[in-house]
Amino acid sequence: MPTVKLNKEVFEKLVGKKLPIDKLKDRISMLGTDLDGIEGNEINVEVFPNRPDMLSEQGFARAFASFIETKPGLRDYNVESSGEKIIIDKSVTDVRPFTACAIVRGLKFDDETIKEVIQLQEKLHITYGRNRKKLAIGIYPMEKINFPVTFFAEDPKKVKFQPLEYPSELDGLQILSKHPKGRDYADQLEGMDKFPFFKDADNKILSMPPIINSHDVGKIDENTKDVFIECSGFDFEYQKTGLNMIVTALADMGGKIFSLELDFGDKKVTTPDLSPKEWDLDVAYINKRLGVELTEKELTHLLAKMGHDYKNGKVLSPAYRNDIIHPVDFVEEVAIAYGYENFEPEIPDVATLGEEHPFEKFKKNIARSLTGLRLLETDTYNLTSKETQNVKMLTDLDLIELKSAVNNEYNVLRAWLIPSLMDVLHNNLNREYPQNIFGIGTVFKKGDTETGIEESDSLTVTLCDESADFTSIKQVLDYLLRMLDVKYEVKEADHPSAIPGRVGDVFVDAKRVGFVAEVHPQVLENFSLTNPVAILELDLTELFELINKK
Repeated sequence: MPTVKLNKEVFEKLVGKKLPIDKLKDRISMLGTDLDGIEGNEINVEVFPNRPDMLSEQGFARAFASFIETKPGLRDYNVESSGEKIIIDKSVTDVRPFTACAIVRGLKFDDETIKEVIQLQEKLHITYGRNRKKLAIGIYPMEKINFPVTFFAEDPKKVKFQPLEYPSELDGLQILSKHPKGRDYADQLEGMDKFPFFKDADNKILSMPPIINSHDVGKIDENTKDVFIECSGFDFEYQKTGLNMIVTALADMGGKIFSLELDFGDKKVTTPDLSPKEWDLDVAYINKRLGVELTEKELTHLLAKMGHDYKNGKVLSPAYRNDIIHPVDFVEEVAIAYGYENFEPEIPDVATLGEEHPFEKFKKNIARSLTGLRLLETDTYNLTSKETQNVKMLTDLDLIELKSAVNNEYNVLRAWLIPSLMDVLHNNLNREYPQNIFGIGTVFKKGDTETGIEESDSLTVTLCDESADFTSIKQVLDYLLRMLDVKYEVKEADHPSAIPGRVGDVFVDAKRVGFVAEVHPQVLENFSLTNPVAILELDLTELFELINKK
């Protein structure tokens, strides 16, 4: 979890109340965060990943002030029109297609407030932005920019500017190898024919997201009064919410928020949009799940402690809260406001004896065996993308799609585990080799069940190194099945993700349970991998049943 350093003096001023140290420690811990400690004028807290809106003095103080009821209920932020616009060129469509932007005026920066803004930006990049992959933030002094600003993509060799804290101009490609931030985030742009850039009306380059701002126009200082903020990424709603977190924090620093018109060519959108989100919520729903008997008045009071407004079965939730995605999330909100210490523990009227399921023991033994080979275990999401599951792997599997996917990165349930581990290798291109990893997880396919979906557990091993080949991955298979006392055979097979002649199906008792292979060069290229990769995938559910029959 990210640790945030809060200036105690600034925090208490924003909260509007000074609490004794013991009371302050208690209330911070009960808000749903971990308090690392308070030393002098510094408060160190760990903020759970689901609350990135609390990664600043302003955001944390806003939530805390509601919680201790000095400023309860939904905060109202006024947004005025700036009359300016951002042009989103069609060239960014396949590069980094979306941006959300705003202007905040009337700020008073000093050394402390600049540190606060930098901390918020960096913490959001790491957590909510997934190391800038899902969201990258740029903040610029307005006095150096002329509107309209254009978001465009261009051949990186054709665009030159002086990156932040660098002594000379570089082109976009050089930045990836010569600038520290370029080296840190190069994997996000490597292999692209065009890179994204922001420029103003005078063709001055503002930044190259998600890497670095311009040194000339992308650095705020103590003379800055007004700022231009842009967020860019691959999901527009994600950018809007991230922008809302930033502008509300700056508004709490004394700034005034102004909107910008985003011109996408075929449509025009105005950001930021700070109108609250409305949810249906029944008191009975909360009472049933928490085992309490709240009245509507009491529920209104508790939701106000968490920064919401409630009336006539409707909740108004802040536009900067990204963690409210279902009515059940309000159950947790009410529980925190009610106070976990106020719930009365009850002993259930049933007595049971629990033990670990044999299949879980089976999976645990496999994991121990593989870690004995010095393989590292990974844990990946059940949700993934069509591109990762099929396009990059050169397959055409019948995938189970989400009816209302939030974005294209997580729009299907995975049908096999290998693409997820290939993605892990792609995200660790800058790490040392060999990268020998494995994962055990659930895979999904269409089936004749009540839900229409069949689930099974799968094991995948990937060896990534200059010496990885069919022989090395078969040795892993041989070792593993020998440890399980299972006889098997490998028969020559074909697979679109594998090199022809270097792939085999694994059979146990004449039943196919998986395959071993060397990955096809085109698949390696699709994941930007330069080292060969050898793969193994086994259906553990099937294998466990076969072993148990004996």
